[in-house]
Amino acid sequence: MSEKTGGPATAPEPFTLVIFGASGDLTRRKLVPAVYNLFREGLLPDDFAVVGFARREKSDEGFRAELAEGVKAFARGRTFDDATWAAFAPKVHYVQSGYDDADGYRRLRERLTTAGGIASRLFYLAVPPNVIATIVGQLHDAGLAEPFDDAHGPDGRPWARIIIEKPFGRDPETARELNTRLGTAFDEGQVFRIDHYLGKETVQNLLVLRFANSIFEPIWNQEHVDHVQIAVTERIGVEGRGTYYEQAGALRDIVQNHVMHLLSLVAMEPPGSLDADAVRDEKVKVLESLRAIPEECIANGVVRAQYDGYREEDGVGPDSCTETFVAFKAFVDNWRWAGVPFYIRTGKRLPARVTEVSVHFKPVPQVLFNTPELGPMLPNVLAIRIQPNEGISLRFQVKVPGPGVTIQPFQMDFGYGTAFGQEPPDAYERLLLDAALGDATLFARCDEVEAAWRFVAPVVACCEACTRYALPTYPAGSWGPAEADELIEADGRRWEILRRPKQK
Repeated sequence: MSEKTGGPATAPEPFTLVIFGASGDLTRRKLVPAVYNLFREGLLPDDFAVVGFARREKSDEGFRAELAEGVKAFARGRTFDDATWAAFAPKVHYVQSGYDDADGYRRLRERLTTAGGIASRLFYLAVPPNVIATIVGQLHDAGLAEPFDDAHGPDGRPWARIIIEKPFGRDPETARELNTRLGTAFDEGQVFRIDHYLGKETVQNLLVLRFANSIFEPIWNQEHVDHVQIAVTERIGVEGRGTYYEQAGALRDIVQNHVMHLLSLVAMEPPGSLDADAVRDEKVKVLESLRAIPEECIANGVVRAQYDGYREEDGVGPDSCTETFVAFKAFVDNWRWAGVPFYIRTGKRLPARVTEVSVHFKPVPQVLFNTPELGPMLPNVLAIRIQPNEGISLRFQVKVPGPGVTIQPFQMDFGYGTAFGQEPPDAYERLLLDAALGDATLFARCDEVEAAWRFVAPVVACCEACTRYALPTYPAGSWGPAEADELIEADGRRWEILRRPKQK
């Protein structure tokens, strides 16, 4: 019989979830299906409500009907239950208003009162970045932000929290401006900057893997690790989001947030506790230890490219220099990781949708087995895959049965779906529940955002200044341009994603 530590998740205090941008795709495909699953599993309080706020005109009944279709299509496990929805739907309401209309916020306040009189509220801003400041200002003016000295609402007092979607600014200056604007209405403890990658089970399991297993931490350093690879690859292109992507590119869209989060979790020191700030303190230390890439190295050592056909996408100019692929090498200049390269690769229109962190250990000495007669042998690799088929793989060497000594690599594979017989919770389920509970561990703090920008911004600026050079292109369905292979092969290494069996 297996044993486990910890206990069941705690339901938060009664609250209302207010979704700005409630008529958008994120609400229908991700947010409300996640809330529905939390409700279905009994992880929300009885006194709970959802209020949508958006510019399109809808009735409560029309809004509920749209969301029901979204839950049927996108909820985890596709487990739509008529009885559960009948209990959930009356908790869903809608307020139609422009984001700059003060009267709309007055009506929102009234609706919060009539939606059960629930004083605590969680604001989710599923809106374009250019309206965030407007909404924050209106919430403050309407008295809906109500910052407390302790954002957890001690002594039974109601709380107010706000969730902000990425991107968190376009550069360090706009990131600071956004943080300053948020600070005029909310305390930092009330602000939850969300990155859905951090809600993935395997990302959360990184801390458990490292610090709850004595076999890994002693070798998690420059003495034993040859290099680390971080891959965030997608099969799709910009999918109708060309106008947005032209303003972002792979560096802003993926590297500044997703990749920096993954890198800091892999490289961080053990925190003093599992307190949110203790964990985030260690993440910030990693980001502040990243070696700045000199300008001359950016021009030659950061590979940027576009997939064939990108310039024909809607919203993309015929002379666009926006990258859909980027690869580069980073170093964390501290005692643990001195000299260990972190190879980053991300792109669209690649052969597979994969997010994976792989730790490549140093090869064994060229004696006994790793010899010209029996080798060369592939080094050990520990791969943490975030998507798809969340899990962990370890490659090691085994002897093939039979006479003589024939060695081949074998892959030991752990998958959440196979091990636990169920699909892992959606990232938004975990993150929404954590925000309602006031647990900010998996959310970005203001100094973390700004530290990530300090590393990425010079790379972005230098790359944008090189627009006179044509970007290399790569065929859709390939692993990117030849220049990316040359980048890592110049160090005697190669890109690798561990193949794993499909999970049932």
